[in-house]
Amino acid sequence: METVNYLQDELTAIHKWEKDQGDLWFWEKLSRLPFKLLDKWTPAFIQTKIGQLLDEMGNYIQNGGKLLSNASSIKKYYQHLSVHSLEEVQNLPLAEMKKAAAKLAKNRKKWAALQGASTGVGGFLTLSLDIPVLLSMQIKLLQDIALCYGYEPNEKKERIFIVKCLQFVSADVVGKKTILNQLSNYDCNSEQIKREVISEMQGWREVVYAYRDSFGWKKLFQMVPVVGIVFGAFSNRSSIESIAEAADMFYRKRRIVERLKMEQVTD
Repeated sequence: METVNYLQDELTAIHKWEKDQGDLWFWEKLSRLPFKLLDKWTPAFIQTKIGQLLDEMGNYIQNGGKLLSNASSIKKYYQHLSVHSLEEVQNLPLAEMKKAAAKLAKNRKKWAALQGASTGVGGFLTLSLDIPVLLSMQIKLLQDIALCYGYEPNEKKERIFIVKCLQFVSADVVGKKTILNQLSNYDCNSEQIKREVISEMQGWREVVYAYRDSFGWKKLFQMVPVVGIVFGAFSNRSSIESIAEAADMFYRKRRIVERLKMEQVTD
């Protein structure tokens, strides 16, 4: 297994990535203030209730993709190691997990580009299929990366985590920092993490707006056949790339933190 120094170096790299993701411009920080004030003034019991409703919303959204992946897929990701169960994956070196996730992401980016290009060919006739198909690909990718790091994607806790990863990539300005904080501390005691639920609700709105805007731009560009093919391929590939990067970072961090805790217990 890895040394503590190796795990610490990996964790430092992830923290740097998180800092880059969480940095906002000055005017973006100003736009966040009204939501932070609402969070501060909202009574704790109301925040808790709204937080539960948001989690159930995420759970409901994720249920639609529940059967996209299952633990039997593990054999494909670790053929060279003859791994067949989540328990075996959890004991693999972190480098093997990273390699499996990277290979998976590379393959899915190719499929996403192909799918985006194919919807560009048909213009308006095939555009209506693009968003639901892309969303299914994103959820399946998140589930499969969870498996690569030894997590069961069909557990409620993991379903919520997966939807929050999806929300993180799609959110903008207000919701992103809130979700980043939640994902970074996901395995901590929930009572120790202040939930900025008003900001989180705004984050959900931003997810909807992001998909709406994506649909609108594709609709505009796909009126021109050749441009629609190129733009559809590039857009879908970029979307899958962003999802894969975020999922790899957050799941790797969780695994690293767990192993560092085990090292402390052992010592």
